[in-house]
Amino acid sequence: MIREGQYGAAKSQIQAVLASDAKNPQARFLQGVVETDEGKIDDAMATFQGLIEEYPELPEPHNNLAVLFARKGQYENAKRALELALASRPDYAIAHENLGDVYARLASAEYDRALGIDQTNKSARTKLALVRELFAVDASGAKPKPVSSSAAAPKP
Repeated sequence: MIREGQYGAAKSQIQAVLASDAKNPQARFLQGVVETDEGKIDDAMATFQGLIEEYPELPEPHNNLAVLFARKGQYENAKRALELALASRPDYAIAHENLGDVYARLASAEYDRALGIDQTNKSARTKLALVRELFAVDASGAKPKPVSSSAAAPKP
């Protein structure tokens, strides 16, 4: 339902599960995904943060919180969240990719700072152009998002 954009139906089912099991991590995670998709970013962040506090071993809430931090341009917070996701699950490929994207965004900011200090720095200019190109167009020709969100429900 979520993948098809049927948020009302999805929320009804999620609420039914939470009515009988208020701490259900899968339902709460999916609630955060719906909140994200509906643009309720602060609500989604609170949902994922609550899951992290109760289930710190689950990597998915860390990853999705990182995605939201990155959307807000809070790359240091995103980096920390992804590092926590990977500490609990080192083979979490999406989190590795997202961390690479966050590092690239952080690198872009540093190259930009270097150019602000020294406009003649050709090396920083070249590297900044490469990072910007990385995020300009992906292999399909579509503009990529800064980081990927995991739609899979976490398992306790």
